[in-house]
Amino acid sequence: MSPLFLRTLLFFCITLTLSAPDTRSQSAAEAGGDSLDVKLGQMLMVGFRGITASPGSPIMNDIERLHLGGVILFDFDVEQKKYGRNIVSPQQLRYLTEALKEQAALPLLVAVDQEGGLVARLKQKAGFPRNVSQADLGEMDNDDSTLYYAGVTARSLAVVGVNQNFAPVLDVNINKNNPVIGKLGRSFSSDPAIVAKHGALMVRAHREARVLTAVKHFPGHGSSRSDSHLGLVDVSDTWSRKELQPFQDLIRQGLCDMVMTAHIFNSKLDPDWPATLSQKTITGLLRGEMKFDGVVISDDMNMKAISDHYGLETAVRQAVNAGVDILLFGNNGYEFVPDLPSRAHAALKALVLKGDIPRERIEQSYARIMELKKRLKPAP
Repeated sequence: MSPLFLRTLLFFCITLTLSAPDTRSQSAAEAGGDSLDVKLGQMLMVGFRGITASPGSPIMNDIERLHLGGVILFDFDVEQKKYGRNIVSPQQLRYLTEALKEQAALPLLVAVDQEGGLVARLKQKAGFPRNVSQADLGEMDNDDSTLYYAGVTARSLAVVGVNQNFAPVLDVNINKNNPVIGKLGRSFSSDPAIVAKHGALMVRAHREARVLTAVKHFPGHGSSRSDSHLGLVDVSDTWSRKELQPFQDLIRQGLCDMVMTAHIFNSKLDPDWPATLSQKTITGLLRGEMKFDGVVISDDMNMKAISDHYGLETAVRQAVNAGVDILLFGNNGYEFVPDLPSRAHAALKALVLKGDIPRERIEQSYARIMELKKRLKPAP
């Protein structure tokens, strides 16, 4: 039998398992350690170095050995201060994504941040189509323009094998001097209704190209005065509930493939933990009050708002127990850690085996992830 047939058979079998009732008569294999390893691996998305993925390379080994659920690609390497980390040209990127997907036993999420404007990993100078910022689209406030540029972006991702875009940004531009949102042109508008309208148009354009999206940064990063990449950000005095409106509108329209959390501290929502680690914010507000039951993905767990204040084990435990389904480790900060995927997987597994993370939480996340991955079909 061909490798492709075996992978298809495995995905089909796991899908059947997910739809079956949870009974004590499950097979030993389903209850065993290997099955747990697969489920934990699906909850991890990691970054790596390399413009190719040859057999035996670290990322290929991690995909196979750790059953990674996804990878995130970057054009710029922060530690090395140079371009060419994963993305060089359309043809190169297509070869890379094909190799990565071929290595995975289950459908692989291949993600980038392609918001437009200053936050675009696929740049025009590297041969990719021109894009515009969300701020420009919000300023034009023309539905056809947003659909056009979002469609160009989505199709350019699909043709090179990228199936997940960490966009649109649904942050409301409360503070225009915000160094990580407003000043970078990442928000559509200071009006939540305009943010919601253009965010929905962007999602619909991506769905036409069969590219998944992730709305961000829940519960709202637009009022912050500082950058959570650099440290803990407190929005307790600046945040308001109107920042939830774009998220709520898209949830009601069924337009949220994923929701990405923000590493912001907001005592109005939780006096103890930042949003990514807050059960009150994710399970209580997002899942309970706002009725979202899809995949929740963390913002990069390597960002200093998390890494400078919490150890790996604490951050993983809190995030998963809070309701996060996929832990994102971009591994593209001021220090590249080659064995970070292994460390993250081991930490997650140890917490489950100790009972610090209930097995039920793993089952919930795995079910959501596999349900989402049913939609990973080639673009027409």
